[in-house]
Order: sequence, then C-alpha cells, then structure tokens
Amino acid sequence: MSTEHGVSGSNGAFLDRRKFVAGAAALSFAVVKPEAVRGFAANGKIRLGIVGCGGRGGWIANLFKQNGNYEIVAVADYFKDRADNVGGKHNIAENKRFTGLACDKKLLAAGGVDAVAIITPPYFHPEEAAVAVDAGVHVYLAKPIAVDVPGCLSIEASGKKAGEKKLCFLVDFQTRANEPFIEAIKRVHAGDIGEYCFGQASYLTGRLGKQADPGTPEARLRNWVFDKALSGDIITEQNIHTLDVASWIMNAAPVFATGAGGRKERTDVGDCWDHFACVFVYPNNVGITFMSKQYKEFGEPQSGIRNLMFGTKGTLETEYGGEVLIRGDKFYRGGRTAGIYQEGAVNNIVAFHKSVTEGIYDNPTVAPSVRSNLVTILGRTAAYTGEQVYWDKLIKSTERLDARLEGLKA
Repeated sequence: MSTEHGVSGSNGAFLDRRKFVAGAAALSFAVVKPEAVRGFAANGKIRLGIVGCGGRGGWIANLFKQNGNYEIVAVADYFKDRADNVGGKHNIAENKRFTGLACDKKLLAAGGVDAVAIITPPYFHPEEAAVAVDAGVHVYLAKPIAVDVPGCLSIEASGKKAGEKKLCFLVDFQTRANEPFIEAIKRVHAGDIGEYCFGQASYLTGRLGKQADPGTPEARLRNWVFDKALSGDIITEQNIHTLDVASWIMNAAPVFATGAGGRKERTDVGDCWDHFACVFVYPNNVGITFMSKQYKEFGEPQSGIRNLMFGTKGTLETEYGGEVLIRGDKFYRGGRTAGIYQEGAVNNIVAFHKSVTEGIYDNPTVAPSVRSNLVTILGRTAAYTGEQVYWDKLIKSTERLDARLEGLKA
C-alpha cells in the first residue's frame, strides 16, 4: 500500500502551528454524464487542483484523469520536482505549478479550480481543507484527516461549513466504498452475528522505504511518514485503516483505551514508533484488542489488515485485500477484495463527481472519519502515556503536535 504523499502546506493562522499549519455506505457509485454538469468548465468537466504530488498524489491524479469527468488544471507540492512530475504528465502550464509551504494557497489564489484533491501529509490537512472551503471549492481529502484533536475538530467544522456553503467534502476511505465491506457490516448492524462479545484489529506490515537521507529540514519533509508530528505516528497514518473498520462495526466511540508500544527495530530515520498494542473498551464492556507493526517481515502468517468481531450468533471476518465474510447461522460470503485499494478510490472519485454535479451536500464521510481519527489518537495517547485514557477527556484536548517547520521555504 502506497503511503508516499506529496507535501504541501500553508502559513495561515487557523491552528497557529508556529505560523505554518498545515459512513460512506450510503454513497452511490453511479456515473453522471458530462452533459449533466452545470457551472463548471466549458467541456463539462470539474476543474481539479491536485495538492500533494508524491507517490499517492500522482497515482490518484491519474485516476481522476481516467475517470473522464475531471480536468486537472493545477498542481501544488512543496517540492518542485514533484509538482513538475505530475504537472508535466498532465500538461499543466508552468504558471499553474505551485511550490513551497503555501503552495495550496497559491493554487487557490490563482483561481480556475472547482475542487481540490488534498493528498499531503495529514499534519497539513486541517488548514488546507479550511482554506479550500473558505475559497469556495469542493474538497476531496486523503485519510487520515489530522494528527491531533484540534485538527480533527477543525475538519469537522470544515465539513459542516462546506455543507452550509453548498460544497462537497469527501474523505477517501477505500473500505467504506467497497461493496463486500458495506454489505457485511450492514448485516452485522442488523444483528446477524448477535450481541457483540469482543473484537480484534490488526495491521502488520514491513517497513517503508526512506525517500531521502536524514539530516536536513527538506529530507525530514520527504520522510514525513516516519515523523510523529507530520504523520500522527503509524497508528494514525497507517493503522487508521483497521481502526476505522472497528469504529464502523461498533458505530460508537470507545469509552477508554489502554496501550503500549515503542521504537525498537526501526531507529535509523524519524521518530515514529514501529509497533503498538492497545485495548479499546466500548459501551456494554465490549473490548477490541489492537496490534500493529511496521518493520521487517519475518514471514508472519497474520501479516495484513484484518478485523474480527465475535458475536453470540456468529463472527465477522474482514481483510483489506482479502476475504470478507460472516460465519454463523446467517452465513455470508462477501467475497475477496483484492482490488480494494484502487477500486475504493475509483468509487470515491465517482461519488465525489456525482455529489458535486447533482448538488448533494450532506457529506456523509466526514463524521465517521473524524471519529475514527480520534480513535487512533486515543490509542496513541494511551500508549505514549502508559495510562488509561478516556474518550470524554481526550476530545477536550487542546494539545497540538508541533511539526517544527523552521528552515523550509514559504
């Protein structure tokens, strides 16, 4: 799974980060014909700006282009080589390729876009989304939405404001746009596995590759996935996939969490931990155990992104890219999800176009994405502190991660 986002940011004061802050089952996947578009480019396509041109940014730009209902008209990334790479591939004029920490603001100030796809390190998402909504453009946002509680609440506010301004705001979770996952969890919510007893969530994977040799501010930005402040640590940046499924299944916030973890194998870059182990306790005393690792594989048979929920009448089993099924009296074979990474993004790109062109502004992906992101922060806080951390206290936190962006160009 690619986690190489592009890098962008801004120098606004929304969260004042040292002057530089950076349910989806209801979605319909029907394609809207270009002639149905109103108020967009003359050719009927949504004019899109790509903010963040790293590995995933370039990849998803290709998917938007292949969809046929979008015209990529501008790109932005902190790094010129990345902006030029994606800009050149999509024939973007030089004066529509923006760089520096304020590249997103430069793109918006230049005008000519109906929507932006924000595919940058999550540290920057809250302000970038807020600035885009204030500018009156639709927002397609990569997960995770933020790295701290104030950032999550900022996204929640931006999603609400977008609806009020008749703008679309979609968060790109692939599982929530995948038919087997949608149907299986719908059946679980309908009682097909009975009363919940306990669950398991895991994300076990090898280490990610360095993008630059450490030692400079720009190298740190290229290696953002290894940086606690820029990524939110692995429990937020990567493990959110499995914790989002757990949150979706439970359809409620946890009461509290305990946790542990550390940094033992991967010590050559960044400051992120390389493993976590947590317990999330939900209402009715339902516990979900969680474990993750992000270092060298040793042939573990359980590697991957998996969720289990055990009930009194059956068990739900899901695997990102693998099987989704329910065992029990009401057996359900959802099938394999081998293409979920791309198919989920494609489904979300289609759903985003439908919402924009048909004026559907309820933005159903925002609230569940905020809750899932907060779940990761709850587990991270419990693991960092070694204490039992309660949800009601966590969501009142005003602590902001400081990315220390000194030495980077505006």
